[in-house]
This record gives sequence, structure tokens and C-alpha cells, in this order.
Amino acid sequence: MRRRRLARLALLALVVAAGCATAPGVEVPFVPTPDPVVTAMLELAAVGPADVVYDLGSGDGRMVIAAAQQFGARGVGVELEPRLVAESQDRARQAGVADRALFHRQDIFVTDVSPASVVTLYLSPELNARLRGRLLAQLRPGSRIVSHDFSMGDWPPARVVSVRGPDRAHTLYLWVVP
Repeated sequence: MRRRRLARLALLALVVAAGCATAPGVEVPFVPTPDPVVTAMLELAAVGPADVVYDLGSGDGRMVIAAAQQFGARGVGVELEPRLVAESQDRARQAGVADRALFHRQDIFVTDVSPASVVTLYLSPELNARLRGRLLAQLRPGSRIVSHDFSMGDWPPARVVSVRGPDRAHTLYLWVVP
């Protein structure tokens, strides 16, 4: 079981490292986070109605929509793929949270994340490391960062939890901005 999980994580890491761009500038393929893992990430960050959740590399918008729908937060998804941005906007309308769930087609490395109290990521170790300085410079003290499966290099997380998904265990990392 552990060997199979490590093999899947290694394959995912290779795919991410290879780039697998789906549009100009996209460095990570869209791999949906299972819904139970989405909920666990938002719970780990202790998301509530006063929070603004930014999901960098938001894919189909499920994290931002769940933050609005299940936790009463406002959210912003940042995604490069136009098709996924349009899908996210449609999903938010269908879920009745379009007023609290916004989606932008933008590069995560130029996005101003200063309004966020929570940032969620499912990128890669390399991209997380590249984002770390930007996040620390822009986020207010006490802001939370949650990453699915990938750490932020030598920055030790405040918590690490394992969550069982439909096919495997997922590792979630939480950091609190000092």
C-alpha cells in the first residue's frame, strides 16, 4: 500500500516537474483535489465567514466554491487556463455563490494576495518554494497557507495531517504567517 502511494506521488511529481503545460505559462497540469480533501484543507485553515480564501491554481473552482458554500467565506480563484476559469464561474453560479466566489485568469506570480487571510495551493514543491517569498511579503501576520501534498522547502509547517481520499492518502501542510 505504501509502495503504491509513493509510486503515485512520484509519478505526480514527475508530471508536475515535466511541466505538462496545457496553456502558455501553465506549469502544472490540472489534477482535481477530491472533495473530502478540499473540506479538510479548509478545516485545517479554520476558514470562517470573515475569511478571504485565495486558491492559486484554482482549476475548476471547487476550493473557492466550497469556502463560500460550506464555510461562508469569500474566495478568489486564480487560474491561467481560460476554459477552467469559465467553468469555475459557471459552477459558482450554479452553486449560488457567484457573489462570494470570484475567478481571475491571471499568473499566480503577479497576483496580489494581500487581501487573503487564507491561501490554498496544489502546485509542486518548486512552485511552492518560488511563491513563498511573495506570500510572506504580501500576507498579514496570522494568515494561513495550506498546501495539498507539497511542502515549502525548509519552512517548517505548523501542522501536517494525512487525509484519506477516494484512492489514496493525501498530505496537507499548514503554515501560519509570522
